[in-house]
Amino acid sequence: MRILGLDPGLATLGYGCIEVEGNDCQVCDFGVILTDAGTPVGERLQTLYDDLTTLIPVLQPDCVALERFFFYKMSHTIEIAEARGVILLVLTQLKCPLLEFAPAQVKQALTGHGNAKKIEVQQWVQRELHLPQLPKPDDAADALAIALTAGRLADLPTGKKGKI
Repeated sequence: MRILGLDPGLATLGYGCIEVEGNDCQVCDFGVILTDAGTPVGERLQTLYDDLTTLIPVLQPDCVALERFFFYKMSHTIEIAEARGVILLVLTQLKCPLLEFAPAQVKQALTGHGNAKKIEVQQWVQRELHLPQLPKPDDAADALAIALTAGRLADLPTGKKGKI
């Protein structure tokens, strides 16, 4: 089972893809899609669209896990909602099964408590995926955490509950 985790954002969209086999998981790829703050919003959204429509077929995920929207500072809320809209459009067009998790669900699933600090989650991701160092940047680490959460909690498209 291949799971792509996405951490939505307009300036930085994190992605992390893992391969799950039984109780074992490995990293396939992770990184970020960046857009320049000086570029008009429409062009930035187009960049997200273009990059996702290129990236997803290359990674060939069986499902995509996405961080569920919650409110940030008002200035970021609209940008994140716009980026999520592009993500949802791409996933629908590519017929990718979607799973969504709130940030507290990710923290709870990986560390055992929903108020975990970012570093605790990153350390858990590093250990679980046998990475030599903390995954960077933070948005990519968050995307890997979202993918791992899907592997642990979700009813995956195979009909099997995640086991990681």
